[in-house]
Amino acid sequence: MTRILAGWVGLVFLLLCTPAHSSDEYILLQSTTSTQNSGLYEFLLPHFENGHGVKVKVVAVGTGQALYNGSRCNGDIVIVHSPVDEREFVEAGYGIDPHNLMYNRFVIVGPSSDPVGIGKVETLREAFAKLSQGQAPFVSRGDDSGTHKKELSLWEKYEISPTGEWYYEVGSGMGATLNITVGLEGYTMTDLGTWLSFANKSNHVILYENGSEMFNQYGIIMVNPDHCPNVNSEPAREFLNWMVSSMGQQLIAQYKIDGEQLFYPNASPKMYK
Repeated sequence: MTRILAGWVGLVFLLLCTPAHSSDEYILLQSTTSTQNSGLYEFLLPHFENGHGVKVKVVAVGTGQALYNGSRCNGDIVIVHSPVDEREFVEAGYGIDPHNLMYNRFVIVGPSSDPVGIGKVETLREAFAKLSQGQAPFVSRGDDSGTHKKELSLWEKYEISPTGEWYYEVGSGMGATLNITVGLEGYTMTDLGTWLSFANKSNHVILYENGSEMFNQYGIIMVNPDHCPNVNSEPAREFLNWMVSSMGQQLIAQYKIDGEQLFYPNASPKMYK
């Protein structure tokens, strides 16, 4: 009887001392490349992982690919930046509990000599009109990313067809696109976070960054466990709640490069009718 009692006491003690998550538990985050390229995750994720005992494995791809991967159940949570596509993802039943997470802005970068004269225009419409004159290369990501989608929406809005030898679609991430842009002495559109963390700027500078059209909203969405029964939903929920909490939002605001803040927290639930 004494041995049985001792065994039960030992089992209870073991259960009480066992962490809620095993040390090798992880969630898979399908993410836009800009948050990875900017260094945000390297700064942010250890705070969550150390406090919750869950590792976050990041798959950094374009927004379109991240959402596709999520829809195919190849992930537990997504962070992307294309509000229209995020809504479609949720309304199709692939995602749940969508939230605004943070924002920054898009910028147009080009050589400091600025042969096209982007730095002198007052509106984004004028900037795109000048780019379309073909006086210098414009490099498009061409990869169905959030940045690429934004760029295409602006050409369409201004009724400009981006065709000709001046327009390069490279099908690459933002870092590679910026390297090509620098090599060609051309122009491109990028998110501010990736630009500030990009090391190979050479003689390239920000030439246009004004106006509401350059607003860049990031969202976070859980993959729907009803659509994907094998999703690791409990720790994914913990991660979402932490990211939109005061702690997660404060850490996002604290992340800076050379004293400049890269992302601005604005967590709030998204309500789709």
